[in-house]
Amino acid sequence: MVSIRDVSVAAGVSVATVSRALTVPERVAKATRERVVRVAAELGYSPNLLARSLRSQQSRLIIVLVTNIANPVLSRSIRGIEKVARELGYSVLLGDTQNDEEVEAQYIGLLAARQVDGVIVLSSRLHARVFDLILKANPEAAVVNACACLDVAPCSTVGVDDVGASRLMTEHLLSLGHRRIAVLTGPEESPHSRDRMFGYRLQLRAAGIQFDERLVVAGEFTMKSGGDAVDEVLNISPRPTALFCFNDEMAIGAIQRLNALGLSVPGDISVAGFDDIEFAAFTSPSLTTVSQPSDDMGRTAMQLLHRRLSGDDQVETVTLPTQLKVRHSTAPPRA
Repeated sequence: MVSIRDVSVAAGVSVATVSRALTVPERVAKATRERVVRVAAELGYSPNLLARSLRSQQSRLIIVLVTNIANPVLSRSIRGIEKVARELGYSVLLGDTQNDEEVEAQYIGLLAARQVDGVIVLSSRLHARVFDLILKANPEAAVVNACACLDVAPCSTVGVDDVGASRLMTEHLLSLGHRRIAVLTGPEESPHSRDRMFGYRLQLRAAGIQFDERLVVAGEFTMKSGGDAVDEVLNISPRPTALFCFNDEMAIGAIQRLNALGLSVPGDISVAGFDDIEFAAFTSPSLTTVSQPSDDMGRTAMQLLHRRLSGDDQVETVTLPTQLKVRHSTAPPRA
């Protein structure tokens, strides 16, 4: 079995440095830390987490709660969380709850039993009850809200300015000459959907265009709901010349349905999304969308959680920048 001394010899550092690099990495120079982690991985060294937790009263284990692990935005955030967690010496337990209250309670029970150190809540659809359960299980729990999924969260939060980003996309469509812009929303209970709707309405008002309730179609943040919504959009009279979908999956579903109906995107109708998932650049046509830094969201969330676990009680709200990605699915309306 590979020992910590084997790692220290191979990495050319002391045993104490190896221990610090794997347990309190923030106290070790980045180059040294990365060399130790690389050598430990190459040798197959696995520290005794149980013994470490008994000494430090920390498990070095965190939970990431999500409602749908298949969501591409959340998957990228998880990747960012895990990268920083490894650098800081933490392991990640992923809880895919599917909005099942019993499953949520089981994972939160680990926090109550002090078997995990903290929780990152990563979903656009988890409700306030989750935070209530967490704080009831452990009022001093280290928690980070990593998707701005609540209007008001009792903990540090990282997210993007959904209102501003939605205004940016609406302004892009207006600048192309579109005046009848339909929107495909997400679930009513989602703050993301509500904020994006607010940004859309603000930008219409700024352009002197009256909001038309008939141009609002409800979706579910899924490709299927995007495709299903197309018939409703096409039946609006007069027909919209652009469709702003509040996430990329719905936009991709809408484009597929429009193509199946023999309609041209953007010739007959422009389509825009939100998120910039990996598939967005490879749709036909490629999707104009709002890019949000999902990896950075995950990394920042883990850094915030680590600060909390290190004794910093300050509640922070971090808003990361978005970017408009103009591709081929939007164009001026036909005369």
